[in-house]
Amino acid sequence: MATAIRAFAPAGPSVIGAAGAPAGPLLRLAGVTKRFGATLALDALSLDVAPGEFLALLGGSGSGKSTLLRIIAGFEAADAGRLLLQGRDIAPLPPHARPVSMVFQSYALFPHLSVFDNVAYGLRRDGVAKPEIAQRVAEALAMVGLTGFEGRRPAQLSGGQRQRVALVRSLVKRPPLLLLDEPLGALDASLRERTGFELRALQRATGAGFVMVTHDQAEALALADRVAVLERGRLAQIGPPRALYDRPATRYVAEFLGAANILEGRLGPDGAVDCAAGCRLRLAVPPGRGPGEAISVALRPERIRLVAGAPPAENGIAARLKDLAYRGDGWMAVVALPDGTEWRVALPSEAAPPAPGEALSLAWAPEALAPLAD
Repeated sequence: MATAIRAFAPAGPSVIGAAGAPAGPLLRLAGVTKRFGATLALDALSLDVAPGEFLALLGGSGSGKSTLLRIIAGFEAADAGRLLLQGRDIAPLPPHARPVSMVFQSYALFPHLSVFDNVAYGLRRDGVAKPEIAQRVAEALAMVGLTGFEGRRPAQLSGGQRQRVALVRSLVKRPPLLLLDEPLGALDASLRERTGFELRALQRATGAGFVMVTHDQAEALALADRVAVLERGRLAQIGPPRALYDRPATRYVAEFLGAANILEGRLGPDGAVDCAAGCRLRLAVPPGRGPGEAISVALRPERIRLVAGAPPAENGIAARLKDLAYRGDGWMAVVALPDGTEWRVALPSEAAPPAPGEALSLAWAPEALAPLAD
């Protein structure tokens, strides 16, 4: 952005405890269920959003993430469950009466209005006095480096500038909660990362809670305080980005959040896992797992290293390079294990890449193995 982002506090009632901290979550969804005919879009889903939190909703097509966002906004009605915003039940309220704002992927700016009038539109509808409108619009545009653009129409702006106008048009009303539906989806790759960090800085400056729907795993991991992964209308896992990436709870989460090699085997009497691919795993076995029980673990490509000589007897395996692709920050290798299973292995860019067909010895640390619930 052209100027430093300046803070303004979100308006609206707050629920304050005796110590001055929020007494509860900003948003609480409890048992939210939604059907479209015979299709169960949301299955008794529950989650909380903390005050000032940036939460990303992530999942594949049909996971329910967009339906959930529309229910929070009021564009869809839940069949069951409760929606509490700052302790208030907002389910009976129409969209315009809910203290939330929403930013769409298409920006939804009025093409015939200037930047100033686009940003001021909601304030005028709320009956805010003209002097206050002028002050709040000027402050909002200054926050995103668009001072001097007040008279331009949307067609005279770049994609990134239109996205900033859409954001501050929603934030100028100072809602406690902002909903974002694929906010960076219309930007080209060169703008997405930069604008994403600007979005995060804007969220920090305003103090508003953000709930963002995205299909981009890297975007969710980079921007959000927590990521909620949805699968078939249910919450598969929620937590900080690194926790979800390093310790996925299920096979779905492991494979959806980046590349993951899945190892399957059975627990031996000594607590090691005899891997079906031909390796022996030593790891911290989850409580409740006993000898002879089937177990699956995830192993990220970047947690695997090449070693000289024979692979270790535990947490190692021999492989042969099948294919190699350069990715700028390193190499992604596809290797074949003795049983024909293929793994992906990330190699640093400074390393001399092995040749196709070359024999490799692979190894990993015990903590690189993440046991899965399914």
